[in-house]
Amino acid sequence: MEVMISVNNLRKEFSYYKKGAGLQGSLNNLFHRQMLTKEAVKDVSFSVGKGEMMALLGPNGAGKTTFLRILSGDLDPTTGSVSYPSTMRMSVLKQDHFQYDQETVLNTVLMGHTTMWEVMKEREALYSKPDFTDEDGIRVAELEDKFAEMGGYTAESDAATLLSGLGIREQKHNLLMGQLSGKEKVRVMLAKALFGNPDNLLLDEPTNDLDLDTVQWLEQYLSEFEHTVLVVSHDRHFLDSVCTHTIDIDFGRVTMFAGNYSFWYQSSQLALRQAQNQKAKAEEKRKELEEFIRRFSANVAKSKQTTSRKKMLEKLNVEEIRPSTRKYPGIIFQMEREPGNQILEVEGLKAVAEDGTLLFDNVNFIIEKGDKVVFLSRDPRAMTALFEIINGNQQATAGTYNWGITITTAYLPVDNTQFFQSELNLVDWLSQFGEGNEVYFKGFLGRMLFSGEEVLKKVNVLSGGEKMRCMIARMQLKNANCLILDTPTNHLDLESIQAFNNNLKLFKGNILFSSHDHEFIQTVATRIIELTPNGIIDKMMDYDDYISDDRIKELKDKMYATAD
Repeated sequence: MEVMISVNNLRKEFSYYKKGAGLQGSLNNLFHRQMLTKEAVKDVSFSVGKGEMMALLGPNGAGKTTFLRILSGDLDPTTGSVSYPSTMRMSVLKQDHFQYDQETVLNTVLMGHTTMWEVMKEREALYSKPDFTDEDGIRVAELEDKFAEMGGYTAESDAATLLSGLGIREQKHNLLMGQLSGKEKVRVMLAKALFGNPDNLLLDEPTNDLDLDTVQWLEQYLSEFEHTVLVVSHDRHFLDSVCTHTIDIDFGRVTMFAGNYSFWYQSSQLALRQAQNQKAKAEEKRKELEEFIRRFSANVAKSKQTTSRKKMLEKLNVEEIRPSTRKYPGIIFQMEREPGNQILEVEGLKAVAEDGTLLFDNVNFIIEKGDKVVFLSRDPRAMTALFEIINGNQQATAGTYNWGITITTAYLPVDNTQFFQSELNLVDWLSQFGEGNEVYFKGFLGRMLFSGEEVLKKVNVLSGGEKMRCMIARMQLKNANCLILDTPTNHLDLESIQAFNNNLKLFKGNILFSSHDHEFIQTVATRIIELTPNGIIDKMMDYDDYISDDRIKELKDKMYATAD
């Protein structure tokens, strides 16, 4: 095996402050801060071979991004080393979207291959010299050879192909980066990381702000990529489609094994159940684990994933299966009332964005009892507009909607800012949305992984993920029989997404939702409604079948024709 990255005895420590319990009584809620040392990664050693695709897993704050920064050379380890052959080129997905505002879109992508870009600039400078010498001619010849070796003569067309694949149309390729929207910059920076076929590719949340079609394109691109990839992502389908191996980072402990995210999650849960079963003999446990590997392998073999990715099955080892130490929030939606037969009827609904864009028109549908409907659109504002309208927060341009008299709703909006403009602590904040005493609400927050003094935090200082867990807790208090979820996995870590996903699959009421999470849609939705400027596409089918159906692709092109 050709080693692409070698990590030896790596350790990284940080100094940080932690709040501790202070004096009480007259100095109520006074806290002192204690200097502590945190080990982000500890005694890590492994090697990554050519063609291996590594998923970096770990809860928020466990050190995933720190680990990537060490591998890329942006951060020095406390001890240990990272090495890779000097001839190998490493490319990193950068998150600084303003650094290239004065560069054209196309040049920004070309700069992803730093060596080729330097050769290109030197070559151009020599050609533009008014006093071109013989020495310049010799140097230009050397540069031309290097330029050809690196694929310089097709570089612009290769960069343009990447940009188009990522949804940046040709007419924008010569614009300045500063003229693009934030979401467009994200796509250009991703194209920059992919450009030039790097030997080692480090990707930190590459699917952020990408629509489902673009994520699918990226999955296909990386499935054909022949070099090494290390990726951090909260998109489970993306990890399953791309990755052959998993590196689990869990607050100092790092383990590596063959298999994708689904294998890691299912096997770790099985191992945890086995660890809790003290009566089972070691041999029985081993047989159960071996049977799991056999079944998992059979399922993957039948999947639509690229054949090269199935090589991981050859390396699955029962000895690698360990119980997970992860904590999953207790997300349990219960209905106070069984819904009747009339759920929701929508007639002739139309919505126009503030900038005048027609989001959807002539929308007609009836939600049946038990329907779990995912709403799709090329413009994500369409789903938000629909949800805001049927929740009474926004006036439709035209049309009507009518809820059944037995229906109670719980709504998770995509923008929750207004809910957290408060100095209330978590307990007092949650108590606004239900009945119960302090112990009851603390128990509820505990299920959502807020423990100890965390429940006394003010809600206006919460992180994005913490706010989402609070909003989910708020929804649970309603005991509604119809859940309305606008991009519910935003800001959540993998553990919260998995727990959320698992409960929604079991929920007996109705669910109306939008999402950019492929796995979430595939496992929850029983019906798909796509909102277009020319009406809707309404199908009772799996999402995987929906996106692969040629007839639906033709229909979508027709329905969006006037918008394009």
